[in-house]
Amino acid sequence: MKRLILLFALFAACCADAAISVQDDTGTTVTLTQPARRIVSLAPHATELLFAAGAGDSIVGTVSCSDYPAAAKSIPRVGDNRQVDIERLIATKPDLLVVWRHNASLRQTEQLRALGIPMFYSEPHKLDDIPETLQKLGRLAGTEERAQRSVDELRRTLFDLRARFARRPAVRVFYQVWDKPLYTLNESHIVNAAIRLCGGENIYAKLPVPAPTVTIESVLQEDPEAIVSGDRKDGPSGLEHWKKYARMTAVRRNNLISIDGDLLNRPGPRIVNGAAVLCERLEQVRARRGEKP
Repeated sequence: MKRLILLFALFAACCADAAISVQDDTGTTVTLTQPARRIVSLAPHATELLFAAGAGDSIVGTVSCSDYPAAAKSIPRVGDNRQVDIERLIATKPDLLVVWRHNASLRQTEQLRALGIPMFYSEPHKLDDIPETLQKLGRLAGTEERAQRSVDELRRTLFDLRARFARRPAVRVFYQVWDKPLYTLNESHIVNAAIRLCGGENIYAKLPVPAPTVTIESVLQEDPEAIVSGDRKDGPSGLEHWKKYARMTAVRRNNLISIDGDLLNRPGPRIVNGAAVLCERLEQVRARRGEKP
């Protein structure tokens, strides 16, 4: 009997050693007994992270707007950014959920938690969080080697961008998320990290609300040197309305900058590409300082 107990203890210890554990972006430990093979992504940026980590083939469900890379478009949808179809999600038989805290409602999140499915919360706030998250997702999915290649590439790019732009003369930036209503982002959002990487200063970084609404009068008073907005895939640019304020520095110097919104607003791997574009555009802003209006 003692021998059986000893063997059981050894077996349990081996299983414990084989478990995969990582911390998500809330500091919660996520533990799997084996690599995830049926993953549901509940945010477009999480889908991009999983593909970059080499786990795209393991995604069995995602939400609307998960459109990158192209292969993501064919994955069955289990909801959108407002609501998740719990029954449809359960039908995919997931062994891991990758969740964005601002996506499904708190009530639904608690419902999912009650099902006992492991959940990894993804909400990067810094650019360096992106490669770190890729490593964690690679561990959870058993795709560490593929994830590490993406990690190395992203870290090289971030290193090069910091070396080139972080010490450049500051550019005061208004980042416009949307124009009706007019709102922006404070320093807690990863977009602010991209602006800082490029030597920019977010004029509303210190506001207490992560995504505050602001007034046109407030922006005019701040008189930013550049206005940056994530460009829309359809319809007119959201920056057109600023052109009537000809005395504003950003307008007078032609510093109304549109960048593909998916490259900046999604906290996934492509935000590093978006940061590279932003850095180049802010360098053009600096070059215009010596030009006559």
